[in-house]
Amino acid sequence: MKLLVINPNISDSVTRLIGDEARRAAAPGTGLTLLTAPFGVAYIETRFEALVGAYASAQLAGEHAAAHDAVILAAFGDPGWSALREALDKPVVGLTEAALAAAAGLGKRIGIIAISRRIAGWYREVVEGYGFGDRLASIRSLEQPIRDIGGVQEEHAARLKSLCDSAAREDGADVLILAGAPLAGLARNLAGTLAVPVVDPIAAAVRQAEALAAAPRAAPFVPQPAKANSGLPESIRRLLGS
Repeated sequence: MKLLVINPNISDSVTRLIGDEARRAAAPGTGLTLLTAPFGVAYIETRFEALVGAYASAQLAGEHAAAHDAVILAAFGDPGWSALREALDKPVVGLTEAALAAAAGLGKRIGIIAISRRIAGWYREVVEGYGFGDRLASIRSLEQPIRDIGGVQEEHAARLKSLCDSAAREDGADVLILAGAPLAGLARNLAGTLAVPVVDPIAAAVRQAEALAAAPRAAPFVPQPAKANSGLPESIRRLLGS
């Protein structure tokens, strides 16, 4: 089995974090291809940045998905998830989708820990879109500026742990999601130090992608409707069936 893991951000340091946790979570024999967006922003924080990340991810998927059994969009908020599911004839897994599914099996009230307050409103919309709005206990986030996105876990270690404790103690969360690829691997480090279980979205996405890739396809792939297009890179034209 081969999984294509796309970081919709341009930060290679975050891609390394993603790769480290993905390899820990993957079953023996699962191959992983890690790719970083060729253009965009250091880390996605707004809906518009997510739109840019989705387009960058679509280009990489158009170039590389054919040689893989499933695709993982490795950014919380799942930029471009539904569109790529429509365009590809194989499973596409988003971090939010996978993390919520994993958290739902561990507790009723879900708390999310994010790296920026600005993200919270968008994340809430995504959670509600997946049908988990009534199970969301809270979204707590860092408020300090992020100097190095690849080092956010080390720079804000104490504050991240405090946010987890507060979400469980004050907000009633009985399971936590550490949202965002820059926090990949942190759940493993915090295991046993918190009063509630914690989900790593990268690990959850890898396991879900493996399960979906191994399962029979329930319905035939419906190709994109043929129509004229202009000015698009070859990778996008490939997804359109051109």
